[in-house]
Amino acid sequence: MRHNVKKVKLGTDKDHTTALMRNLAMSVIIYDKIKTTSAKAKAVQPFVERLIEIAKKGPKMQAIRQIESLLQHENGSRKIFDVLVEKYKERAGGYTRISHLGYRSGDNAPVVQLELV
Repeated sequence: MRHNVKKVKLGTDKDHTTALMRNLAMSVIIYDKIKTTSAKAKAVQPFVERLIEIAKKGPKMQAIRQIESLLQHENGSRKIFDVLVEKYKERAGGYTRISHLGYRSGDNAPVVQLELV
């Protein structure tokens, strides 16, 4: 039984899913919004929110190391600490929003926009 297992596989193996989550999270952080399928957006949303929570709560050096180990890219961690922590200082949670845009013409997959609030 899969009690309390919340990881999404997205039809791929573990390495590909990890790389996909990192790339989507980096895109959300750098560009403030992305357009993707509904399943991918729902999978990456808690990951992005957890990164912002780590940056807000932890000591600075420890938080930088944790975020860079999760993202494996230093530009994203810079933007999180310089811009997003100040922006969401008073906000308790809910840093992202999913807006439905319609369906993709090729395979009729639901397309959504994941953006930082």
